[in-house]
Amino acid sequence: MLNSWQYLLMLLAAVLAGCLNALAGGGTFITFPLLTAFGVPAITANVTNTVALCPGYIGAAWAQARGLRGQKARLLRLLPFATFGGIVGSYLLLRSSEHIFRAIVPFLILAAAGLLAAQEWLRAWISRRFLETKSVLPETPQRQLGEWWVVLPVALAAVYGGYFGAGLGVILLAVLGICLPESLPRLNALKPIISFAINGSSALFFVFSGRVIWPVALLMAVGALLGGAIGGRVANHLSAHWLRRVVVLLGVLVAVLYWLR
Repeated sequence: MLNSWQYLLMLLAAVLAGCLNALAGGGTFITFPLLTAFGVPAITANVTNTVALCPGYIGAAWAQARGLRGQKARLLRLLPFATFGGIVGSYLLLRSSEHIFRAIVPFLILAAAGLLAAQEWLRAWISRRFLETKSVLPETPQRQLGEWWVVLPVALAAVYGGYFGAGLGVILLAVLGICLPESLPRLNALKPIISFAINGSSALFFVFSGRVIWPVALLMAVGALLGGAIGGRVANHLSAHWLRRVVVLLGVLVAVLYWLR
């Protein structure tokens, strides 16, 4: 059980994580290592972290609701697979031993840090690839059939998200950008909805696992919501480019520390 000052640190870490996720991503690099540093087993820390940070996607989805116009059919295709993939990843996590999960955590963190480092390059590549894409095209049966193949990579990304989740937003944006002939802002509007489906299904699955440290999760959820609101307000005043570099370096440092341990 955590003491009072550890609860306070977790609240502050959740606020910071919410800010980071709103500005550049990588909030898990703050909260997950801190939980394990306080003696929480790695799987329990990951489960608690997923439940706690899940509400942060709601604000992002609300803020980008305008970009979802005309994409209802697309969401209806993707969300069931995202939900299923999140549950599969959550099941695999709970079936993993603590030793195996601790052994692969550094690799997962490094992979997430690498994706975060490449986020701007991926965004630029996706933007160039679909530079000619204009407003959304009519949802003809032929187009709907042509887009069905995207459900597999989204489902695979969802499995990863349910299992660990750091860098999930970057993975989803890359997958959607590669698979769908759509403009970048509209792809970005899909991302928080799909992320919420993945993390929400994982959180519901974890609720019945007995692994959630509820006092910590609820406190962190409040902090994440507050941090997300703050991050959304200051997004136009801070350089996400440099902030992303700091988060990437933090991720590499965390991975090295896990190896040393």
